[in-house]
Amino acid sequence: MTARLDLPLRYRHMVETLLREYVPDAEVWAYGSRVNGESHAGSDLDLVLRSPTPESLGTAFTDLVEAFRESNIPILVQVCDWARIPESFRNEITRGYVVLQKGPPAS
Repeated sequence: MTARLDLPLRYRHMVETLLREYVPDAEVWAYGSRVNGESHAGSDLDLVLRSPTPESLGTAFTDLVEAFRESNIPILVQVCDWARIPESFRNEITRGYVVLQKGPPAS
């Protein structure tokens, strides 16, 4: 994990608002160029959603993707579901990410 996310604060707030609205129980990580220091103004924002259960996020995921598509955030936000990506991609993501939203506390 890293602590740096190259994203203007106003856009980060917009992203976090949509995450709280559509996937409040998911832990959300940002990864990719906006985390690893290789971004530029037009770089997309890569997010992975981690459900508190091993299952996919289902309609909440698709609703969030649509909300990002319709939002006024001026960059492309790419979202993937942790439950639906291969282990090799998970390993790549875990090399560097920023937690944008914590999941619910463990019970």
